[in-house]
Amino acid sequence: MSEKGLIYFVSDVHLGAPALTNNRERELLFASWLDEIKTDVAELYLMGDIFDFWYDYKKVAPRGFTRILGRIAALADSGIPVHFFTGNHDLWMFDYLEEELGVKVHRKQIIQTIKGKKFFLAHGDGLDADDKGYIFLKKIFTNKPLQWLFSRLHPNFAFTLAHKWSASSRLSKSDYHDDFMVNQDGMYKFAADFLETNPVDYFVMGHRHRMANEKMNEKTSFILLGDWIRSFSYGVFDGEKFELKKYKDKASA
Repeated sequence: MSEKGLIYFVSDVHLGAPALTNNRERELLFASWLDEIKTDVAELYLMGDIFDFWYDYKKVAPRGFTRILGRIAALADSGIPVHFFTGNHDLWMFDYLEEELGVKVHRKQIIQTIKGKKFFLAHGDGLDADDKGYIFLKKIFTNKPLQWLFSRLHPNFAFTLAHKWSASSRLSKSDYHDDFMVNQDGMYKFAADFLETNPVDYFVMGHRHRMANEKMNEKTSFILLGDWIRSFSYGVFDGEKFELKKYKDKASA
């Protein structure tokens, strides 16, 4: 990692989401953003749900996303560390990105020291203790025998099934809860509990499709990265401060 460059964070792009009608436009926009940051990026953190659905078969990779995969591979080939956190939509990421693109895949939260600051990094799914339904569901999705059984399905059927599931998600319902209060959120409460025994400078997460940069105390900030559905947002850290930015104010729906 170059000490002179910037650290970029992005989450919840949901490439290929069947519930959305502007997938090509969003993909081109995200590709454009990746092109622009390559001039000053020192390290890139893809914080989960970059793809709306992903499953690694041994001999088959999901169709599409060529522009994005190519740009990520080019960054990694140039020596830029690229980290990919599995989210609740792309948790079935096994070894394809690591072997083909040179990306480091993280399947759970990590503590990372970046430019002298301690970061807690996670997509955020499963950290809200009140979300018992999803916590149970995640145990099913990450069960090895069940993953093996799913891999026995023909990809055409498996992906059709997954896309039907995704199409019924909150992406299609515009269910963003305008009364959202970050310090009442379960992920924030997890961070507050964690902070009692583990000093951290920044908690950086996605998952909520919200932008937030909330001070927890004099030293610690809680960051939600937003998404590339409504906000087209990302985080950038220069070693001194963490900023949330928007690449474009909007893209047509």
